[in-house]
Amino acid sequence: MAQFDVYTNPSAKSRNVYPFIIDIQNDLISDIATRIVIPLGKLSHFRNNKMKGLTPLITYESENYILLTPQVTSMPENLLKDPVGTLKSMRDEIISAIDFAITGI
Repeated sequence: MAQFDVYTNPSAKSRNVYPFIIDIQNDLISDIATRIVIPLGKLSHFRNNKMKGLTPLITYESENYILLTPQVTSMPENLLKDPVGTLKSMRDEIISAIDFAITGI
């Protein structure tokens, strides 16, 4: 598991709206059974609304998503199967969204 890896949402119930989960946990924290994650939501399901700084637009597999930073949560590591991609190239935007959620700046 690596920070910013993308996983298919393991929940069939919510996968239509939140198809992917992003692992944001630093690799130094690997001795716990959970991972800190943020869902990616299909932009179209959110009326194309996003909040500047908090829910950045992410294009993945030619589709627009928003990083749903306010829905940051933890998930058992064993639910996250093989990664389907990475968002390492979006590191700065993801970290900025987390900072904005915590500090407001």
